[in-house]
Amino acid sequence: MTDAFFIEEKIHALLAAKFQEADFQDCFLVEFHLHRGNKLDVFIDCDSGLTLDKCRQISRHLEAALDQEGWLGEDYTLEVSSPGLSRPLKLLRQYQKNAGRKVEVTLQDGAVKTGILKSASDDGILLEETLVTKTGKKKTTTVVQTELPFKDIKKTMVVISF
Repeated sequence: MTDAFFIEEKIHALLAAKFQEADFQDCFLVEFHLHRGNKLDVFIDCDSGLTLDKCRQISRHLEAALDQEGWLGEDYTLEVSSPGLSRPLKLLRQYQKNAGRKVEVTLQDGAVKTGILKSASDDGILLEETLVTKTGKKKTTTVVQTELPFKDIKKTMVVISF
C-alpha cells in the first residue's frame, strides 16, 4: 500500500478536478478515510443535494484513477456516499446548506441545545430555540436566538422530523 498522505493528496486533486466540471461545481468533499484492508470511504455533498447519479459518476472517476495508477494495489474497496444524517456536520458549507432545519448541538461543556439552524458564518451559527418555562401551573413559551461560536460546538446533528 502507498503512503496514506500521498493517497490523500491524490484524492483531493482528483476530486478538485471533477468538481470543476459544470455538473459538479456545487459538490464538495466532506471527508474521507482510508482503512486497513485498502477500504477507502469518501464522503461528498452538494449544495443542491447529492444524487445517486452524481455519486456514481464521482465513484467511477476515482475508481478509474485508482485502477490506472495502482495507488491501492489491485485489491481495494471504494465507497463514495453522502455523509448522511447519522454523521455530524463538519464544514461551514454543510451548516449553510442545512439552514432552516432542526438541529441538535452538543457543546464542548456537554450541554445540548435543540432548535432551528437560522444561519452559519465563519465564526459560528445562529440557533433559534423555543424555550418553555413553567411558573406554577402556567407555561410560557419564548423563542430565543443564540449565537454559538464553532469553538464552543462539539458536534451538530440534523434532527429528522416526520
